[in-house]
Formats: sequence, structure tokens, C-alpha cells
Amino acid sequence: MGDHTAAAAVLSEHRAGADDLSIWPASTTLPAHGGPAVGGVSLAEIAERFDTPVYVLDEGEVRERCRTYRDAFPEAEVLYAAKAFLSRAMVRWVAEEGLGLDVCSAGEMELAVTAGFPPDRIVLHGNAKSPRDLEAALRLGVGRIVIDSPSEIARIAAAVGPRGRQKVMVRVVPGVSAGGHDKIRTGTDGQKFGLSLTDGGAQHAISRVLGQSRLELTGLHCHIGSQISDVKPYLVALRRMVGLMARVRDAHGVVLAELDMGGGHGIAYRPGEPALDLATLARRMRAELVEGCAAAGLAVPRLVVEPGRAIVGPAGVALYRVLAVKHTGETVFVAVDGGMSDNPRPALYGVRYAPRLIGRRSTAEPRTATVVGRHCEAGDILAADVELPGDIHPGDLLAVPVAGAYQLSMASGYNLVGRPAVIAVHDGTARMLVRRETLEDFRSRDIGS
Repeated sequence: MGDHTAAAAVLSEHRAGADDLSIWPASTTLPAHGGPAVGGVSLAEIAERFDTPVYVLDEGEVRERCRTYRDAFPEAEVLYAAKAFLSRAMVRWVAEEGLGLDVCSAGEMELAVTAGFPPDRIVLHGNAKSPRDLEAALRLGVGRIVIDSPSEIARIAAAVGPRGRQKVMVRVVPGVSAGGHDKIRTGTDGQKFGLSLTDGGAQHAISRVLGQSRLELTGLHCHIGSQISDVKPYLVALRRMVGLMARVRDAHGVVLAELDMGGGHGIAYRPGEPALDLATLARRMRAELVEGCAAAGLAVPRLVVEPGRAIVGPAGVALYRVLAVKHTGETVFVAVDGGMSDNPRPALYGVRYAPRLIGRRSTAEPRTATVVGRHCEAGDILAADVELPGDIHPGDLLAVPVAGAYQLSMASGYNLVGRPAVIAVHDGTARMLVRRETLEDFRSRDIGS
């Protein structure tokens, strides 16, 4: 996704004997001196200036990926899934590129609206929305609330009040299994999200919503999983959703105007891994939607898609400083100054990354190593069985590409290490978006004695 032609031309003359940089931001260059630069800024210089661990986010890459989605789905509404990564700057970039926003909490809503995002372009999700979430959504005037359980119907209607009306969607489980790991497959029964098409739960919820004068059902929603690289599951889900829309029309005389097919679009974390072909997805989803609606005699609803990882993931690079190198039997452990507190995904899902030595050139033969974090867990592994120079040593810098999504947003306070800063790069300049969490931050929250 995105136009990497210019970057490929720049990199081609440097790639002899070098790692494949196809998964790096398109702005990545390899100057003769100073190592990789992203957005015109040396990564080694960022590490020196802002310390490590640190996230580097390429503004140009984020914006280009937003435009790629907008161009691929010109007739659809594209919502950025805020859970992947959110900051005030990210809110501004997404708004300026014409995307809407998909949020999961009052915190995400409040940050977006106070940063200037139009609330009517926000959609609220969540399988267990708190009273605070719903209060904020109604107070701020979010565009739609996605109903995820039967109990929410009466709760939202009561909160709206006698004179109000809130636009809602119903999240449907279409019975499609897809996704890169069991923990991120959400399209089948037996997991916590949505209302089942199989057991009639979705149909019953739709009937109840239509019976609520304070709720306006604009359409249906589904999300089948994450890290999906195959188009076919989306087409199967879409076909089932169109069938349900036809049954709603037949049973209630209501033609729904929107169909939200969620996100979950897979990206490559290592060279050679499969990624979802966005152009193919857009073309085939549109064709399936038009054909299915024609066969059912339905007006074609407006399609909605919700990319998160696919927009921000490849735009981020995480930088770490090597603290120790340990040879244990046949295994080489390279320990860095971050770990599962700033990226729990390898421990949660077994995700694999492709770290790269930066800041110096090495002529040493590569050897297999495991990059581990500094935390008190045996499972604190950032990258297992990766090729690194055999002379790697304490003080070296490692860069991990495709680090923009579900890292800082899932980071924790484990061992009171503190979450890293986020640095934006663009046109040769670097600026801090999110400052590093400090001991003072921990102290200020701890009010006991």
C-alpha cells in the first residue's frame, strides 16, 4: 500500500548486501554516512537527541496511506481506527486527509474532539461501553454508536432522553473466521464481540432498535478479525451482511443506508510476508456489494471501512539501545532498553519483527540472535531468531520497522520503566508528539503514604 516507487529508486543502489527495506517507510534513505534516515532525519541522531527507547513516526507515510485508502474507496467512508495509535497530531493528520474516526472509549473521543476533530465524523465502538463512554458520546454528538449487545439498546435510548435521537448501527457476527491469530479473530461465534447471525441475536436486536423512537438505525456493522491478507473472507462476510439487510427490508420495510465492513487489513511485518492487496479488496468488495444488492432488489448502501494498523503501522520505527549481549549455549540474547512494556504484541500474539543494526556499519558475518527486553518475564522477547551482525555489542542501536500500530497504545507501566516518547519526522525535521513517561509521572499518580 502506498507509493514506494520513489523510495525504491533511492534504495536500489544501496541494497547490495543489505537487508530488504521494502517494509520501511517510503521516505527511508541510506545516506553514505549516518545510517538510515526516515522523513529526511537520521534515526541515529534521533536516538541521540531524544534517548531510547523511542518511536519515530513518519507523517508523510501516514498521510499517504490515508490518501491511498481514500482513492481506493472513493464512494465509501473511511474511518481511522484510533485504537491502533492516537495522539493530537494523529487526529489532525487524519482530519486533514478527509477520514473519519473509529473510537472505543470516552478517552479517545475526548482527545479527538478537544484536538478539533468533528464529532459527527466519529463512530463509537465497544463490547462493554461504560456510562461515561455513552455520556461522552451523547454530550459530544458523535455520528454513530455501534450497538454490541442487547442491553445497550435500552441504555442508549434512555440516555438520549425524550427529545433526542441518536444514530446507531448493530454489530453483526457473520460467522466468518479470519485473522492472523486466534486472539484477533472476531467474525465467529464464541468470542465477545457482536450479535450472532446464526442464533438470531442480530435479527432480534435489529427489531428492538427499530422499535425505539429515540434510536435511528443507519446500518449494520461487522469486523471479522485482524491481520487478514486474503480478500475472500471479506467477500463472504459482505454477502451475508447484504442477505441480512434484505431480510430487514422484507420484515420491517426498512432499507438501511450504511454497511460497515470493519478493518483488519493485514500488513507485512517482515520482508516477504503477505499483505492485503488494497486495490483488489476495494474493487471486489464494490463489485460484490453492487451485484448482491441488485440480486436482492436493494439500493446499494454506503460502504464504510475502518483501517487502523494499515495506515499507521508501517509509518512507525522503534529505536532501542543494546544493553547486554549474552551467549547461552547456542543462543545469543541481545537485550535492549525496552521490551514488553512498550510492545507486548510478541508476548500476546507471537508477532515477529525484523530489527536492524543502525548507527554504524558492520562487516561481521551475521548470526542468529534473539532480541529480548529488560523486563522480569521470560516471555519478554521482541524478536526471536533474527539475523544480526556477529559483532553486535552493548551501546549499539537497533531499529524495528512497522512499529506504528498497537505498541504505544498497548504499552504498560510494568517495572515502572515508563512509556517511550513519540517523535514525528517530516521533510527533514523531527518534533516530539508525545513525551517520555517519567518517574515524576508515576509519583504524581501515587497519592498514598
